Amino acid sequence: MPQWLVVSIVLSVVLTVVLNVALRLFPGAGRRIGEGIDRAIERHEPPPGGEHDRSRVRVIVPWRLMIVGSLVLTLVLNLLLVVGR
Repeated sequence: MPQWLVVSIVLSVVLTVVLNVALRLFPGAGRRIGEGIDRAIERHEPPPGGEHDRSRVRVIVPWRLMIVGSLVLTLVLNLLLVVGR
């Protein structure tokens, strides 16, 4: 297995673990980050009363699923690169 593939997989796993540990060490950090993003989005929304009010949709992002999906896609992409050589 090429060294860059091993490094890529290890870094993906390490970064995922670091992110999860950081969120565990600071329990309110995820909520505060989410609220900060919400506030930033609200500053850029059009004023109330326009046609945009009736089409507002709140999207809930499953962050754990996104992390797992990112790892899986990283592995698949790297394996495709190896097979393609």
